Amino acid sequence: MANGIMVVAETSGGSVAPITTEVLGAARRVADQMGQPVQAALLGSGVEGLAKDLIAHGADQVYVVDDPLLEKYSNDGYTAAMQKVVAQADPAAVLGGQTDVGRDLIPRLAFRLGSTAAMDCLNVMAQDGKVMVERPCYGGNARAIHSFNTSPVLATIRSKAQDPLPRDDSRQGQVTKVDAGLDASAIRDKIVAHEEVAEEGIRLEDAEVIVAGGRGIGSAEGFAILEELAKVLGGAVGATRAACDNGWRPVSEQIGLTGKIVGPTLYFAVGISGASQHMAGCSGAKTIVAINKDPEAIVFKSSRFGIVDDYKKVMPALLEACKKLKA
Repeated sequence: MANGIMVVAETSGGSVAPITTEVLGAARRVADQMGQPVQAALLGSGVEGLAKDLIAHGADQVYVVDDPLLEKYSNDGYTAAMQKVVAQADPAAVLGGQTDVGRDLIPRLAFRLGSTAAMDCLNVMAQDGKVMVERPCYGGNARAIHSFNTSPVLATIRSKAQDPLPRDDSRQGQVTKVDAGLDASAIRDKIVAHEEVAEEGIRLEDAEVIVAGGRGIGSAEGFAILEELAKVLGGAVGATRAACDNGWRPVSEQIGLTGKIVGPTLYFAVGISGASQHMAGCSGAKTIVAINKDPEAIVFKSSRFGIVDDYKKVMPALLEACKKLKA
């Protein structure tokens, strides 16, 4: 009988990625409800030393596949390695982050395992001994609970949707090495170049405060006051697709279905109409403050607070008020 909630661990800059600690937190809560262990699959080259970090964040057992062929992510290599890990661990569920790796790996792994995958989940829970997930639907205007008729359950969890456990280095866990027996000739996808987009300040995915602008800002120069407010609040600047398509902001700042999915504590939607594709990217925000001169703008329906006026009048006063609070 399947036993355990497994997390596909990701690394960033030689450390466990923040999204992995969040998914571990979710896995820990579900596993405790079901009386099952939390497992972590750690794939890569020279990554074994990170197993203790996964245990400190909630894993009971870490399966390590340390192979030079896994130094860089490839769908063929990681899918094959995960099949071996799942065959050995037999988990009830396999959870990953809603990241580039998770989006690519989890659906194919589900197909290989004869199961199905739920993507971009906001929550995972246990009910009647089964793992269930909660996903946004209707452009983020509603949420649906999904159950599964296949096993294991496979799902990706949206960034910032779950809280990580506090790090506890006194936690004890077991580390198991797995020989994936990878064949280099079987890895058909090759990475020919790797280019990182330079990011200044806080990443959108990690920001607790985001000041986002849309078409209503009117120009690249109009974002200057949004940048200033984000700086005062220790946050990041985001944009809608329209703002990015107009060249006012880089694509790396685009939020929405075709951009980044964010879940800050506070989200300022400035000059944003509230199109469903954008709101789906920020529906995980705990509080949305909308500023728009159109009282009929759809964004107000999703906002906790709304200001109906021209942002050019509102933002200077808001900025000064925030400066005084932070002083």
